[in-house]
Amino acid sequence: MSTELRRLRNHIDGEFRDAADGRTTEVVNPATGEAYATAPLSGRADVDAAMAAAAAAFPAWRDTTPAERQKALLKIADAFEERAEELIAAEVENTGKPIGLTRSEEIPPMVDQIRFFAGAARMLEGRSAGEYMEGLTSMVRREPIGVCAQVAPWNYPMMMAVWKFAPALAAGNTVVLKPSDTTPASTVLMADIIGSILPKGVFNVVCGDRDTGRLMVEHPTPAMASITGSVRAGMSVAESASRDLKRVHLELGGKAPVVVFEDTDVPKAVEEISTAGFFNAGQDCTAAARVLVHEAIHDEFVSALAKAAAETRTGRPDDEDVLYGPLNNPNQLKQVAGFIERLPAHAKVEAGGHRVGDQGYFYAPTVVSGLKQDDEIVQNEVFGPVITVQAFRDEDQAVEWANGVEYALASSVWTKDHGRAMRMSKKLDFGCVWINTHIPLVAEMPHGGFKKSGYGKDLSSYGFDDYTRIKHVMTSLDA
Repeated sequence: MSTELRRLRNHIDGEFRDAADGRTTEVVNPATGEAYATAPLSGRADVDAAMAAAAAAFPAWRDTTPAERQKALLKIADAFEERAEELIAAEVENTGKPIGLTRSEEIPPMVDQIRFFAGAARMLEGRSAGEYMEGLTSMVRREPIGVCAQVAPWNYPMMMAVWKFAPALAAGNTVVLKPSDTTPASTVLMADIIGSILPKGVFNVVCGDRDTGRLMVEHPTPAMASITGSVRAGMSVAESASRDLKRVHLELGGKAPVVVFEDTDVPKAVEEISTAGFFNAGQDCTAAARVLVHEAIHDEFVSALAKAAAETRTGRPDDEDVLYGPLNNPNQLKQVAGFIERLPAHAKVEAGGHRVGDQGYFYAPTVVSGLKQDDEIVQNEVFGPVITVQAFRDEDQAVEWANGVEYALASSVWTKDHGRAMRMSKKLDFGCVWINTHIPLVAEMPHGGFKKSGYGKDLSSYGFDDYTRIKHVMTSLDA
């Protein structure tokens, strides 16, 4: 007996709608491998409707005062707190994540981030007005950009949606947001909550696949395209947006080096690094994926890390003893397994390296040692619960290897030597350098990378500024 699938719908101009042509796609729970809902497979007509709604709503939303926008965002934050259990349930179906960790590690920062941007709406900064030329006064206006086309990823569907819409709305923009085709449920629920607070058309959600996203970026209405996703997707967005000179905000892949020196407290470092590497099944662009450890403590560190991996559990969302759930989809499971299957002969799997169970997309916590700098698994983003380990001989080699990848999002340094930590923080070519920790983020500090990790910042006042434009106004004093 088949179970009827829940029907998810787009949210456009304040109302829920099916795709104009009726097309849908099945949404699968990665913890079970079974479909639980259908979502619109939106096409050109749906994107046109969402963009038209956002464009029509923009003048009035732009002209609201910062205080009014702050009030609306604070209401959204309060509503997310009040309906947290609904959001958690939707996100767990989306991703298969542990329920308890979703409750403790995602809802509080999401709510905090919305409240931060609510405050940022009232803290616009610019140069002071003044007479920089005799008889003329200059001032700077910081204004919203317009309609923002935003594409969120599947690894943190709720939180990445917040990182997109909160600064955009706070700055006075209107939004058309597309969730990943594998994880639309929590974003559709967010639209229901937000739609009861904001004027219609200010926040719109369009479900669909990569073709839907392409239609959004190519559309003539948005003034800005923002994506969190793969390097390939980011390059495609940048190329497409260049044709009509849209502003582009890209938060792409990562291959975070974790540089561990010989004076490190090994048990403490292993505990924190293993958690930062395996959390969310390693499906995090800042994951502690690539450990570089000084040769003097290499064997001790690898042994301890392998033991930590063996003691780390993955499993179903309702199991309170698991650190992470499944990989998001069968293609991701195939990708992670492929990296292990293609390991060179000199590599050694110290722990894991296999699928867990035959239902859902679970993969064991994995540690691989004996690697060389040009190995595929060192150079490319695995995006799974896999930590690689390399032994370095000195600080210069550690810097060379840490920087020797195409990504430049996040990194960490582990040492008791303050001078060394400061030198490394200067030399590491990454948008974030953590010292004796890895992965904490706060709303007040920027998140974003260099090189093929993209450009633009999420979070912080810098992330807020990315959703504004600067206008110079000069007036004659003799008029």
